[in-house]
Amino acid sequence: MTKPSGNPKGRPSKSDLAAIKENRPVGRPKGTKAIIDGYVQRMLASPKSAKVLEAIFDAALDPENKNQAAAWKLVIDRVAPISAFDVTSKGGSGVPQISINISGLNSPSIETVEEVTDIEVKEYTDTE
Repeated sequence: MTKPSGNPKGRPSKSDLAAIKENRPVGRPKGTKAIIDGYVQRMLASPKSAKVLEAIFDAALDPENKNQAAAWKLVIDRVAPISAFDVTSKGGSGVPQISINISGLNSPSIETVEEVTDIEVKEYTDTE
């Protein structure tokens, strides 16, 4: 059996990979999910959350409210998210396509306004 030549090519050792994984910031910072979950729990446990939702729905239904469009967006983003309507996320069967159909074209015709009858021929001379 031959000794390794010290060439660093090839797969890194497991300990080197573990060190890279521990020091690499990927995804959300640690603890962010716990903070967000805490906010969600506070919002759901608050007795005022029902009043907030009612105010948003009232604003969405009132055509005189200046914040009606913002209330619509809040409701629609939560009730019917865009991902529910994305055809590419449903198994890839509905890949978006562009289709251009041109119909009703006959053979092109050229119409002249007046008939050309007299042509004057001039001689060309190079002045250089």
